[in-house]
Amino acid sequence: MLKGLHHIAIICSDYEKSKRFYTEVLGLRIIREVYRLERRSYKLDLALNGYYVIELFSFPDPPQRVSGPEAAGLRHLAFAVDNLEKAIAHLTTYNVTPEPVRIDPYTGRRFTFFTDPDGLPLELYEA
Repeated sequence: MLKGLHHIAIICSDYEKSKRFYTEVLGLRIIREVYRLERRSYKLDLALNGYYVIELFSFPDPPQRVSGPEAAGLRHLAFAVDNLEKAIAHLTTYNVTPEPVRIDPYTGRRFTFFTDPDGLPLELYEA
């Protein structure tokens, strides 16, 4: 029935700050950006390696979402990387500080977490 994951929607509190983070820091490419006057909201469609992956929304005064400790709901987004050290070095040039590197006890793969401008947990997973 399901063919694959189409996209992930994220609501941000500061549109320009989040737009810079997802495009400049993480390197996602803008597919389209629209301002929806009736909703006073931006909708930014972003791609990773040519695949549409994230819808970034802005809404006036969105309520805060609890993301920790381990709240119910979406826990985090994970991005695959070839070289964890290079990815971490890239993040630190933008003053993003990842957590210490951990090892997945089931796969033996290395990973780390960091957050977007709204505190959404993001993961880098060495694939």
